[in-house]
Amino acid sequence: MQNVTTKVITGEVRLSYAHVWEPHAIEEGQPKKYSCCLLIPKTDTKTIENIKQAIEAATQIGMSKKFGGDRPRKLSTPLRDGDTDDTHGGKDDYVGHYFINASCQQRPGIVDRNRQEIINSEEVYSGCYALVSVNFYAYNTNGNKGIACGLNHIMKTRDGDYLGGRTRAEDDFANVELDDDIF
Repeated sequence: MQNVTTKVITGEVRLSYAHVWEPHAIEEGQPKKYSCCLLIPKTDTKTIENIKQAIEAATQIGMSKKFGGDRPRKLSTPLRDGDTDDTHGGKDDYVGHYFINASCQQRPGIVDRNRQEIINSEEVYSGCYALVSVNFYAYNTNGNKGIACGLNHIMKTRDGDYLGGRTRAEDDFANVELDDDIF
């Protein structure tokens, strides 16, 4: 393998389950982490290939550092198919996408298209689009061996419809006419 890195800057992805402003625990008792799910269009073959290469690079590193010199027969990897995966498969927003769950202990850097820091938590949410910096690494915990995805940084590229049914206040009240006499 020639100089393949475990770090990937994605093409444009959509954020889902975006917990990028405050850490969140998936289940009670688990450590809180910053996290999000990246919905990667299946048409973005460049990002998919880069992710597969980074996963393989992390596997190679893991063989010497985490897996005792051998490739595990059952190796869990983070790249999943949104059309078929049991956890999200068939969910409308996931159809036609691969997805990856990425997390980190420290809050990721979050910037806009001009590389200016975004500080308003309303700006980056489940449903917006972004380029995301991630890294892949091997783990061996309680007999479970695999490759995980670390979340580095996020560059918001554009707005999108909220996922999970949330709407914007501007949209909810767009057609409301107010009578000035009421106030």
